[in-house]
Amino acid sequence: MKVYRLSHPHQLKKDELPPLVCALGFFDGVHIGHKKVIRTAQQEAKARGIQSAVMTFDPHPSIVLQRDVQRVEAITPIEDKMKHIAELGVDVIFVVEFSKVFSKLQPQQFVDEYIIGLHIEHVVAGFDFTYGSFGKGTMETLSFHARDQFTQTTVGKITIDGLKVSSTHIRSLLSQGVMEEVPQFLGRQYETSGIVIDGEKRGRTIGFPTANVKVSTDYILPPVGVYAVRIRVDDTWYEGVCNVGFKPTFHSKQTYRPHVEVHIFSFSQTIYGQTVTVQWHKRLRNEQRFSGVDELIAQINQDCEDARAYFNTTNM
Repeated sequence: MKVYRLSHPHQLKKDELPPLVCALGFFDGVHIGHKKVIRTAQQEAKARGIQSAVMTFDPHPSIVLQRDVQRVEAITPIEDKMKHIAELGVDVIFVVEFSKVFSKLQPQQFVDEYIIGLHIEHVVAGFDFTYGSFGKGTMETLSFHARDQFTQTTVGKITIDGLKVSSTHIRSLLSQGVMEEVPQFLGRQYETSGIVIDGEKRGRTIGFPTANVKVSTDYILPPVGVYAVRIRVDDTWYEGVCNVGFKPTFHSKQTYRPHVEVHIFSFSQTIYGQTVTVQWHKRLRNEQRFSGVDELIAQINQDCEDARAYFNTTNM
């Protein structure tokens, strides 16, 4: 997959690029609706005998357009997004920097420079895709702005049980910790990556050593609680339980961001400094304060039993 990272004004020339069919969108999550758009572009490219492309944008427009927004937690930060798009077999990806200057482009200028100017012969996008300053360009206006230089396909709304498949809905599920409903919309389990760092090492003293995972603030972090998870270490997946929280049994003050600690079943390796991926499956309970260590140990034993029972059922 050829990757072009573009900032406005970009320096690519039309004759430097092959003719393309391009899927346009922000594509946070690369969920099943996004995959429909991208695969439609791939099918059209195959029918035309040319290459397929995806155009996405980074950072999230809210960071640029809203003064009080410093960051936006994502389902898939940009590197994860590119990985999932690459797995679909796309030939070319354009990652366009969403800057203040770019946000002010008029719809016709966007089309001239970022569609016609990039040798795109056919555009595929969702019905709600917008472009240009204040999103004034829509899929209804695109044929006018095309000036007969390209054609288009609009992918309609996809619903499951009457609910629109959207990044907004998936974010809502994640923020509520409803992890079991996520895969039907996302098309896979939700995952976050991070580096294993030194923690307080209290878990090992009570028989439950944990990997303290520093998760990037770019990710949506599920709410405080205990989860059945899988964790990938050196390309191998292990089952375990994860506590997201502030450890109220031992701390009276909360930190800015909750700790993410994974107790990995049947695991004894030292993995400090390694990057791991946590795959979130089921929320088992809320985080709670315990009267003492013995009560905490009893609850962790129960959490482990509940997680094992869950995975035994789902693996059948």
